Amino acid sequence: MTVLAKPPDTEVEASVEQLVYVRDDEYTVARMSAESLAGFVAAGRALAGVQPGERLRLAGEWDDHPRHGTRLMVGRCERVAPSTVRAITLYLGSGLIRGIGPKLAHAIVSHFGPRTLTVIDTEPERLTEVVNIGVTRRAQIVQAWAEQKAVAALMVALQGFGVSPLLASKIYQVYGDDSHDVLTRDPYRLIGRVKGIAFHTADRIALRSGVPEHSPRRIRAAVVDRLETAAARDGHCFLPMPALLAAVAALVEQEEDPIRQAVDALVAERRVVVEASPSGPGQVVYAKEQHGREAALAAHLARLRRARSALPLRPFAEDEALHDDQRAAVNLVLTSTVSILTGGPGCGKSHTVRVIAATVRAMGGTVTLTAPTGKAARRLSELTGLPAMTVHRMLARQEEPAEGVLFRQSPAQADLVVVDEASMLDLQMATRLAAAIPEGGHLLLVGDGDQLPSIGPGSVLADLLRVEEIPRVRLTHVFRQAQDSAIVRAAHRIRAGELPALPGGGGFWFEEIDDPDLVADRVIHLATEAIPRKQNIGGDRIQVLCPTRRGVTGTIELGRRLQERLNPPREGAAEHWSGPSVFRVGDRVMPIRNNYDKGVFNGETATVTAVDLQERLVEIRTDDGGSVEYTFGELDELTHAYAISVHRSQGSEYPFVVAPIVAEAGGVMLNRRLLYTLVTRARSWAVLVGRREALELAAHRLGHRRNTGLAPRIALALEG
Repeated sequence: MTVLAKPPDTEVEASVEQLVYVRDDEYTVARMSAESLAGFVAAGRALAGVQPGERLRLAGEWDDHPRHGTRLMVGRCERVAPSTVRAITLYLGSGLIRGIGPKLAHAIVSHFGPRTLTVIDTEPERLTEVVNIGVTRRAQIVQAWAEQKAVAALMVALQGFGVSPLLASKIYQVYGDDSHDVLTRDPYRLIGRVKGIAFHTADRIALRSGVPEHSPRRIRAAVVDRLETAAARDGHCFLPMPALLAAVAALVEQEEDPIRQAVDALVAERRVVVEASPSGPGQVVYAKEQHGREAALAAHLARLRRARSALPLRPFAEDEALHDDQRAAVNLVLTSTVSILTGGPGCGKSHTVRVIAATVRAMGGTVTLTAPTGKAARRLSELTGLPAMTVHRMLARQEEPAEGVLFRQSPAQADLVVVDEASMLDLQMATRLAAAIPEGGHLLLVGDGDQLPSIGPGSVLADLLRVEEIPRVRLTHVFRQAQDSAIVRAAHRIRAGELPALPGGGGFWFEEIDDPDLVADRVIHLATEAIPRKQNIGGDRIQVLCPTRRGVTGTIELGRRLQERLNPPREGAAEHWSGPSVFRVGDRVMPIRNNYDKGVFNGETATVTAVDLQERLVEIRTDDGGSVEYTFGELDELTHAYAISVHRSQGSEYPFVVAPIVAEAGGVMLNRRLLYTLVTRARSWAVLVGRREALELAAHRLGHRRNTGLAPRIALALEG
């Protein structure tokens, strides 16, 4: 422990040397340096958003910490301009200003001395006096300097509103030079556009800016927010009118009459749609985008279903190895322009798809195999022996055909398009997919209807299975090889609402531990020591899956602990903190948003290959070998993949899965579909650790049904 001579007062000016820890609630621990004080540690939520190199004026109370020694618990933090040569060099070389690294920072400060920041601010043309700075680099530095000043000003403004300063860079990334005007004049515009800003945050800013509590603009923003939250958090496409009115009333503490007026105004502005409930009396309210997608998807599926098949039918030799229901599936796909193939693990879906594809090609037709994620597409290719691609890539390649894929024009215009893991299709992706397939083409959706629905809004596969007019075959025969798998046996018992045999063995194991902290410790030990040692494998073949994000057994805390165990900080190695996440070379990460410009999609996994502080970039290599760069401002599009949610594991398969099963916060996330999806992600072993009561709860609880109107909309479209 380092013991420092404590200064006589509680105020100190210091530079941030290194971030040590950033908690999810913004509590931050940083190593500091000051001219009047040897290196020390500062901690507190007031440090939220600070970065290495920044100069701070801190006020707080000193205490002694068992790990960090003498520590300043910060109550107030102000950013100040560095004034000494050393502080300026540290500031410029820290990566805060894109285009300036440690070497160039040293060169600039050596040339301009203590006036360096004044020169950059008021005489930037003089930067070309420094070796290795030309006109292009100077322009880059000037732009980055202006952006940094603007973000710093936004941080001060946000702190004045009692809002996290971490949001400043995200606001600037969306609104640029208009950020301050948006923040002060119409903060409700931030909702949905800036990640991390929901109604509560924007409302706090608005109310402190003088917006009246009864303002119609405020209530309209609350209506939109409740619809968007229902879609993002619960997957709902609409809310029943009474539920929406109650949710908004609780949010803004207003009577229902002005809320109804706000809904009417939003209808007039064509931002929401009100229509009769698809399941009974009353009305429901859609956000315009969700309503439009449902209507478009229903119309496209009806168009495909009514069209005459363009498949060149010829006699074909039946595969004697097929089971009766598999043979029925082959015939169904050949004769129906829209069809569904579903069934549980071990029932031969992949083999059936392989036979279907081979049959169509033998008849002279063309086939495109797709899946919603890269991992699911690779797995489909491995299981069928045929090329496969993601749905996104298929839709993007409307002109340039992919090598090795047989089709006449674009992949979506093949005679048969097969979509595996169709339970992952959200409303937006399914609508784009159906729109791309021409009349006469066949669409086959393959999936397990008992798995979790998509991450995005909608429940497309489940909705289609409720439409009697859409042909389907459910495979029910479990083949002998699959019957020998403890994972398959456990999965089928869970699907039936029964507990698997416990504690299990031969591929499925449940270890009963009551205390959540001990559960977390055991999961980490299994994933990093016990299983790798016993199976003689690397940790990259083991995936920790969690039912929840929060708590000691959630993805956030377990992921942090696994990262510290598997990829700790290294002396001299570059790292970058983005909110509560730190990115290091070697980290396992996962994009959580589709980015068509970068060619990466939600659910893929990747490895960090570089952290460039000078250019403010993180480079990743995806599992298919592609190299992609993210600026520091884009890192909220990545999440660490040491521990991921069961939802994000869909479409993937891992040799070994380790998962905590506890009923924290009432176990609201535990349900049968989640447990079934979790177990079926494992190929060799699924090891569950936790409370037996939580396991029973998950096996017996069905979970909520998403609010969608797709099924009746399709039925109505088919009638027309």
